[in-house]
Amino acid sequence: MSEPIQAPAEPEVLLERRGSAGLIILNRPRALNALTLTMVRAMRQALDAWAVDPGVTRVVVTGAGGRAFCAGGDIRVLHDLGKAGRHAEALQFWREEYELNILIKRYPKPYVSLIDGIVMGGGVGVSINGSHVVAGEKFVFAMPEVGIGFFPDVGGTYFLPRIPGEIGAYFALTGERMKQGDALSTGLATHATASSRFEELREALCGRETVDLVLEGFAHASTVPATVTARRAAIDACFRFDTVEEVMAALGTAAEAGDAWCGETLTTMRTKSPTSMKLALAQVRAGRSMDFEEAMKTEFRIVSRICHGHDFYEGVRAVIIDKDNAPRWQPAAVEAVTPAMVAAHFAPLGESELVAPPVPRS
Repeated sequence: MSEPIQAPAEPEVLLERRGSAGLIILNRPRALNALTLTMVRAMRQALDAWAVDPGVTRVVVTGAGGRAFCAGGDIRVLHDLGKAGRHAEALQFWREEYELNILIKRYPKPYVSLIDGIVMGGGVGVSINGSHVVAGEKFVFAMPEVGIGFFPDVGGTYFLPRIPGEIGAYFALTGERMKQGDALSTGLATHATASSRFEELREALCGRETVDLVLEGFAHASTVPATVTARRAAIDACFRFDTVEEVMAALGTAAEAGDAWCGETLTTMRTKSPTSMKLALAQVRAGRSMDFEEAMKTEFRIVSRICHGHDFYEGVRAVIIDKDNAPRWQPAAVEAVTPAMVAAHFAPLGESELVAPPVPRS
């Protein structure tokens, strides 16, 4: 009996020249389009080629499946590599991912991300760092890394401290979500468009009209309220400090005075990795004065230490593998994470430093 013929696997990322656009479709819908090293390399190769192709005047990036643009990196794979002692392989993913983030940030042509669903972690790196970000009505942004013993990377060191007030620190320390209205009011999204028009917008962007004119023609005011920025006064008051202990104390004081939201926020923070929160606040503060390449270099220093630590593997176990949502952090208390422990994550790597790739010029 002959063996059944298996259909070839779908490519993880679809790349196409369509009109004047280079079109990228992240194509792992069952995994919420989570990034793999294969996807990172395919995007890098296409972007390098399109940068010098006079027939391509813009890049348009979307996610397949309707639920997510990209929910992050393939964290389970990275967890398994680290647990097996294959740290160099895990770090190769992060190195190439960060190089891709730099390329996107410095890309010589318009880079348009169409986001109508979940965008988190690594998905943020291949979207928010581009020149144009269009948020649909189903847009949901988060940097939830402190909940799995990680830190808000892929450029978070750069873009989080540039959000008005202390909202960036709030997102870094809580992992809370942002929707369409907040995306516009914080500047993380450049435009809002009705979800029903996303397909039409993508096709229009493949034409010859300039990107800005096309986006202006489709843009409208957000239909989703800005709930986070509506609380900016409380966020600025409680998250203005340079230590996590002071932030949590301010939230506790406000909660005792009757602010239920501050009490809920404090409860949320108490579930996160103490080490991750300390790293996140330190990177947001340091990132204020960094350029993008320096921020990415810093993030590679941090991840090079995290992948040899404890909390990342414990967080992934608790949230993604066993799903008991009961991580046993080490250290378990915020006060036990010393400044020296935090500083060690930021120390230079010598010959292993991240080196910014050359950006091709059109």
